This record gives sequence, structure tokens and C-alpha cells, in this order.
Amino acid sequence: MSDSFPLRRSHPDELIVGLVSVSDRASSGVYQDQGIPALSDWLASALTRPPQVVTRLIPDEREGIAAALRELVDEARCDLVLTTGGTGPARRDVTPEATLDVATREMPGFGEQMRQVSLAFVPTAILSRQVAVIRELPDHAALIINLPGQPKAIQETLEGLRDADGSVRVPGVFAAVPYCLDLIGGPYVETREAVVKAFRPKSARRSPA
Repeated sequence: MSDSFPLRRSHPDELIVGLVSVSDRASSGVYQDQGIPALSDWLASALTRPPQVVTRLIPDEREGIAAALRELVDEARCDLVLTTGGTGPARRDVTPEATLDVATREMPGFGEQMRQVSLAFVPTAILSRQVAVIRELPDHAALIINLPGQPKAIQETLEGLRDADGSVRVPGVFAAVPYCLDLIGGPYVETREAVVKAFRPKSARRSPA
């Protein structure tokens, strides 16, 4: 991990990811953050090419969250930013508002699908307010996605639901991320199908090397 910005790719298809954990207590040292390790481990298991990762652990402050998102996109040049925490109905939960503050366009399907997945496990999924947005600059764009705060919920919403035989019953949101990155000018990201199968139309798929 590096804070020397902008980050440089070692390969044209290397993904640069920003991971932001939003928590008053974890950022102040009351307990150890679990969100960033969970996200890092999941990306390592899901992507065929290891990404570059830059992390931020910050409190539930709207301006601070927005500033971190701008830094990761504008300065670090992240292609993808994943946040965890701060998406519920409590007064201190302001991650969605901060995300919308930096948005160029909203991507509502991500939040809708995350809630659909989570509702298979807990009825309180309807209290979740996750959003996803595109932040566009003249020469760069990034996808920003709010994820739940718990490691188990992070995995479920990214991977989706599977039947007993392993077939996908409800797709997770990460299945759409690689093609979204294609469309906004990002690197060509490939996934391990045993974890999550990325969907691209045939016209957008590269031939195997």
C-alpha cells in the first residue's frame, strides 16, 4: 500500500482500489477495524490479478468521508472505491450522503441488488441505505460503492446467493463491476468464477491469451 499519489500501474490492467472503513470507534482505536481486512481478503480471493490498494479508516463525519473519496479518486486515481460502514438510519450514519456529495452520476441498481441479497438473510436489510455512484473527472472516472459494515454481509452482497449445488441464485453486485469499469474507461478486470463470475456481453469479452 502506498500514499505516493498518483499510484502507478505495474500493468495496464492492474486495478487500483480505494478501501474506506467508516467508523467512529474503530478510527479512534476503541476496537480493531474489520471492514478493510475483509475487503482486502475478498478482493485477493476474487480477482485473477492482485490489485493495488490504498486504505482509509475514518470517523462518521460527512465532510471527512467526502474528502477521502475525492482524494482516492482525484489524487490516487483509484478505479474503484469500496466503503464499509455508516449506511444505516442512525444519525451518525452519513456515508451515503457523503458519497452523493462527490457523485457525478448515481448507479441505483447496486443498492437495490445489495438489499435484495441481504433480505434473504435479515429483514432489517430494508434499513440499509447503500448507494453507488460514478465520479468523473476530465481524464479519469471511478466507481464508488457503499457496502455493509459486517464482514459476512460484505461477502454476501459482493458474491450473491448460491443454491446447495453452488449455482448462483441471486447475483452479487461485483458480477457487474468489471463491465462497469470497462464502460467508464477503467482496466480490464477478470475474476475467479468460483468466487464470483463477472458478466460481460460477448462483444466486450477479450479472447483468452
